[in-house]
Amino acid sequence: MASQQQNPKEMLNSKLREFFIDQLQDIYWAEKKLVKTLPKLAEAAHSEELRAAFESHLTETENHVSRAEQVFSLLGEEPKAKECPALKGIAEEGEEIIDETDEGTAQRDVGLIFAGQKAEHYEIATYGSLVQLARDIGREDIAGLLEQTLQEERNADLKLTSLATSGINRQAAQEVAE
Repeated sequence: MASQQQNPKEMLNSKLREFFIDQLQDIYWAEKKLVKTLPKLAEAAHSEELRAAFESHLTETENHVSRAEQVFSLLGEEPKAKECPALKGIAEEGEEIIDETDEGTAQRDVGLIFAGQKAEHYEIATYGSLVQLARDIGREDIAGLLEQTLQEERNADLKLTSLATSGINRQAAQEVAE
C-alpha cells in the first residue's frame, strides 16, 4: 500500500497541526511562567555570575514569549497559554530549593543551577520536538523561529553547566553541614 501524502492545504486541519498548537500553548505558558520565576532565581543566587546568567536568560525568555506569539500569528491563531504541569512543578521545586537552603551559600547556588537546568532540559525537549513538527506540517518559517529559541535554550544550559563546573559545586562541597 503506497503511503499517502497530504498537501499543505490538508495539513491546515490535521491532527498533527492540532497537537502542535496544543504543545505551543504549553510552552507559551512555560515561558511566561519563567519570566516571573527567573527574577526570583537571580535574587536568590549568591554567585554574581549565576545571578547574571539568570538575568541574561530573562531577557532571552521575554524574547521567547514574543517569538511564540509570532508563531501563533503565522498559524492564524490567537496566542493562548495552557498550563504546563511539568514546568509548574519545576518552578515549585526551585522555590523549595530557595526555602530549604541557606541564603548566601554555594549549596543554594547548586540547587538553583539544578532547577535552571531542569527547566532548560524540558524546554530543549519541547522546542526540539516542535521544530520537527513544524517541518512535518510544512512550516519551515516556523521551524526557523523555533530553532532560534532551541539554540538559546541549549546555550543557557551550557552556561549553567559551565558555572557548576567552574567552582560552584566545589565551593558547596567545602561548606560544612550543620
